[in-house]
Amino acid sequence: MPLRQVIFIPMKTKDKVLLITGLIALLILFTFLGVKAQDLATIQHKAYTTTFSKSKGYPVKVEWWVTRASIECAVKAKRGDKFIPDPKLAAETNLQADYTGQGFDRGHNFPAADAACDQVANDESFYFSNMTAQYPALNRGDWKTLEEMTRRDAKDYDSVYVWCGSVGEAKKIGKLSVPKQCWKVVYIKRMNTYTAYIFENTPAKADGLKNNEVPLDFIEQISGFKFKINK
Repeated sequence: MPLRQVIFIPMKTKDKVLLITGLIALLILFTFLGVKAQDLATIQHKAYTTTFSKSKGYPVKVEWWVTRASIECAVKAKRGDKFIPDPKLAAETNLQADYTGQGFDRGHNFPAADAACDQVANDESFYFSNMTAQYPALNRGDWKTLEEMTRRDAKDYDSVYVWCGSVGEAKKIGKLSVPKQCWKVVYIKRMNTYTAYIFENTPAKADGLKNNEVPLDFIEQISGFKFKINK
């Protein structure tokens, strides 16, 4: 049985350099994606799903539905105000000491008021996997205004889907990163509309929702997430 001949095609030095450079780039990319995947933990709770960054100490994305049934009921849930680690990611979300005395609010992503009719969901909203270190001016200003507007939309149109999260690192406090910006995307099912907002996480006074409205693709670019509801 004749042996097959193996033909080696000589490569020019320039081609070898390009090949090696390409392989190195792919290796770096796969390493980055692997590290990112290990950093992010996606956790589902009764009323919301959070994607939490272990290295940053804040959620990069939280998502949930707001409906009339979740906010309008005869007997309301008791707001607990007990901020605790997420039992599904206890060590990484044990962040109370990092918040204490630093001047930042433990800003809800999924608001407790969006779970006004469910005690379990309301209690779960106080997990640190749902919290972001926000300046009080933001948390009690435009961020709160947008939460209230979203609940009004839910009362008027019934089903509203919300995504929100944060990006960047303005400073580090222990395990906790203070993000540079906080974003939110609101989808109203009946109207089939998406509205996107981004807010600077600074001590500056609120300047109104319209001044912080941006195109949806801008949020997709800075967050790395796509926003789409399958009707």
